[in-house]
Amino acid sequence: MNIVDRYLYRTVIGYALMAMSILLTLGGLFVFLSEQSDIGIGNYSAGDAFLYTLLNLPQQAFDVLPIGAMIGALMGLGNLAAGSELVVTRASGISVWRMAWPVGLAGATLALAMFAIGEYAAPPMAQFAKHEKTLEKLADVSFAGQSSAWVKDGNLILRLQTAEFGDEFGGVSLFRLDGSRLLSIQHADRISIADPGQWRLHTVTTTRFEPQRVVSEAAAEVTIRSTINPDFLGLAATDPDLLTLRGLAAYIDHLRRNSLETASFEIGFWSRIARIFGVVIVTLLALPFVFGPLRTTGAGTRTVVGILLGVVFFLVTRTVENGGQLFGLNPVLVGWLPTLVIGAGTVAAISRTR
Repeated sequence: MNIVDRYLYRTVIGYALMAMSILLTLGGLFVFLSEQSDIGIGNYSAGDAFLYTLLNLPQQAFDVLPIGAMIGALMGLGNLAAGSELVVTRASGISVWRMAWPVGLAGATLALAMFAIGEYAAPPMAQFAKHEKTLEKLADVSFAGQSSAWVKDGNLILRLQTAEFGDEFGGVSLFRLDGSRLLSIQHADRISIADPGQWRLHTVTTTRFEPQRVVSEAAAEVTIRSTINPDFLGLAATDPDLLTLRGLAAYIDHLRRNSLETASFEIGFWSRIARIFGVVIVTLLALPFVFGPLRTTGAGTRTVVGILLGVVFFLVTRTVENGGQLFGLNPVLVGWLPTLVIGAGTVAAISRTR
């Protein structure tokens, strides 16, 4: 990298970090305010809400990093364009495509940071935050490992491995006790809410331990009574949105082995990968804008444009994902389509820049 490359690289990275700090401050404030309604429930205090907010900041960083990269690139390169520094750079014989190299490298650095946050920081911290919040709000709860939840309700112990759609959960084991004596074990592919205070087990295998024998039987459905509510189970069970890519792949494999729906999670898997690569694309997208309509505008205008472009990218991605799931389209195509379309538009826009 020559001097110009390093200058452009540092400019994009610096402004992107500044944009991220502002976005995370606002996001953390909104999360903390949303937690006010839970303060006072059980032992959940304002200090716990503040800790919950801090532990969720890495997840927020993962979610808003594409928008932060877009705003940072627009602001950094826009300031250079407004000061005619980019014009002088081009007049010295450096083409737009040559300038795209350090800008793209800055985007790749941010993409690597996004991958690291999504794989190593955000999931464990967000899961820990949810577990601690649950423990503070509700009693008689314990957690085992990172892929299951154990919940005690009277003489019942319920083990959940996965959260499905709405009020459904998969990978269920139910242990019925009489003091310290185990009466029965039930395994089910999934559990869903039937009526208030009742849960329905689907595809159930029951093993009863009688005084002189062990009896096993199978049933399509079994209804049990429990005071555990679905909102609590939603907190206790594994949240697929907070899994790493490796964890999400294992989760999809679990759903397949249990004959459960995988389309939405496959779309989420490929879309997550595509969004990481999308950071490079949205960073490069700033180049045709700063050489065109945003060259003489102020920092406020460039910030608004960056936010709008980021929001449009988010809405288009969500729309395509939901539509793909609704119409049963190929998950790989659905996950990558928005990023590929924006990438093609970016290449075309840079090629037309004069």
